[in-house]
Amino acid sequence: MKRTEFRELVIQLLYIEAVGGDFEVNEYPDEVFEQFQNIQNKKEEIDALIKKNLVGYTIDRLNYVDLAIVRNSVFEMMFTDLPKEISINEAVNLTKQYSNLDDDSAKRFNNRLLDNIRKSLEQ
Repeated sequence: MKRTEFRELVIQLLYIEAVGGDFEVNEYPDEVFEQFQNIQNKKEEIDALIKKNLVGYTIDRLNYVDLAIVRNSVFEMMFTDLPKEISINEAVNLTKQYSNLDDDSAKRFNNRLLDNIRKSLEQ
């Protein structure tokens, strides 16, 4: 499975969970569900970092798709060896594909937020 496809499935699970939907665990590859569970286990820590880096915005104003994309990227930056720039780039590409409006505002917003988070992690 390609890394982008893997991220899409993780984000799908995060989105379903955020909106209170149901899913069948056996419909997802084990490694996808494992990453979803790892993100869920670290959600308070991830969300605290997101909240800390939002400027003039609150986490509850993020739409569920963007929140899922950002949570996955923050998890990758905090808890994996993946270079932070790659995680941000993948998140921006997923934003363009699933959340972006014609004016690129979602793409710019997520890129700026994730870059702020990257900088705060590097301090």
